[in-house]
Amino acid sequence: MIEEKKFYVKDVLLILAGTCLYAFGLVTFNIANDLAEGGVTGITLILRALFYIDPAYSTLIINIPLILIGGKVLGKHSFYYTILGTVSLSVFLWLWQRFPIEVNLDHDLLIASLLAGLAAGIGSGLVYRVGGTTGGTDVVARILEKNYGVSMGRSLLIFDILVLILSLSYIDVKRMMYTLIVSFVFSKVVDSVLDGAYAAKGILVISDHSEDIGEVIMALLERGVTYLDGQGGYSQIDKKVLYVVVSPSEIMEIKRIVHELDSKAFISVINVHEAIGEGFTYARPTKMLFKRKKQLN
Repeated sequence: MIEEKKFYVKDVLLILAGTCLYAFGLVTFNIANDLAEGGVTGITLILRALFYIDPAYSTLIINIPLILIGGKVLGKHSFYYTILGTVSLSVFLWLWQRFPIEVNLDHDLLIASLLAGLAAGIGSGLVYRVGGTTGGTDVVARILEKNYGVSMGRSLLIFDILVLILSLSYIDVKRMMYTLIVSFVFSKVVDSVLDGAYAAKGILVISDHSEDIGEVIMALLERGVTYLDGQGGYSQIDKKVLYVVVSPSEIMEIKRIVHELDSKAFISVINVHEAIGEGFTYARPTKMLFKRKKQLN
């Protein structure tokens, strides 16, 4: 019970930290430099520019009905976390506008765009990481996907394009292009936060000497390997397929090991979005490259 409470407290703190950073970036970089935004946040910026409605209030006005409508789609856990994310975002937007922190960028829109995307990406990534959202078009996209079969990626892209086009009512094309930089940086940073701090690659090796290769990898790189049963489609010959997850810096050494033991082996490198477990979440002893080469020889 205590562990469960700690888990929820950690989630709440991450959501608050994420929405605080997101709101800071929106006020300090987007609003201060007349940069637009996609989704519901972009709509709140349009309402601010045309009708002087505070985004802190319009965020709640637009999001709360959407969240209530999409409650069944979100699920109980995500529903509560989304309400927390939406309300806290509005609160922090209100606070940062009343107590702003000026960042002097000498009117450099490129730097402002990069910082806006970085702040929004890290902030949103922290919220998404614990299963929450800040409401908005995410909810609408889930409803469309469940009821009409429209993929979330497609509907979110359409929403963002429509909002950005509408944003031309208060910004020029130049700032619109800089807003696209914000969106690009945002997506990349969110992916990085969600994937975890430790990047990883999955490697599949099809060889007649898979077990020999696996033993060398386990001995020299201290990575666990898995053997999968495979069969050649043309030859119909059974083979052991080796699978191992390593850091990007170890890929070349894996290739070298495989080539030395079987120059005809087939190697496939796969992007791994998240790696959890020994060797990735815990520090492991490192070995000098010359030692590895010495043991191979």
